[in-house]
Amino acid sequence: MTTEDEKKAMQGEGPKDAAVMLVGQNPGREEVKSGRPFVGKAGRYLNKVLQQYGIDRNHLYLTAVVKEGTPHNRKPTAQEINRWMPSLEDEIRTINPHIIVLMGQTAWKTPRFEGIEYMETYHPAAAMRFPKIRHRFEKDMARLRDTMKQEGLKGVLWPGAPHVRHSSNSSSLD
Repeated sequence: MTTEDEKKAMQGEGPKDAAVMLVGQNPGREEVKSGRPFVGKAGRYLNKVLQQYGIDRNHLYLTAVVKEGTPHNRKPTAQEINRWMPSLEDEIRTINPHIIVLMGQTAWKTPRFEGIEYMETYHPAAAMRFPKIRHRFEKDMARLRDTMKQEGLKGVLWPGAPHVRHSSNSSSLD
């Protein structure tokens, strides 16, 4: 990867000791402009669903497989995925989350690390458009909340929810 690639790469966002990591496909137009993940239409929908299910986005680490926008926001090619996957793997090692939520088919290609729970769901953009997918996505977010509560992970907003356990790795990606 060139220095130029690294300059235009969208970095993940969230606490470096986050217990939960959400992984999407690649930044869209609004994400490229802002340099932040999940701030466009799909991000606003994701925020609404997280809030609806009592999950605090501020305690999650959000990132994408491909770290740059694609022409016309098309699905990334295998070459683009392969070029950026080592960067995602480095993020996973650095954040060392307890749970990784893989949102969409591109994210489902993420290599699995031992000791991390994985949840595959649909991308929020697909959930916004298709009722069956929306239902499944929302069920998965409820399941994520329940798992977070059961395991005592940080980020559940509901009263009485434990907010104690998080990843012990607090290093930075800088």
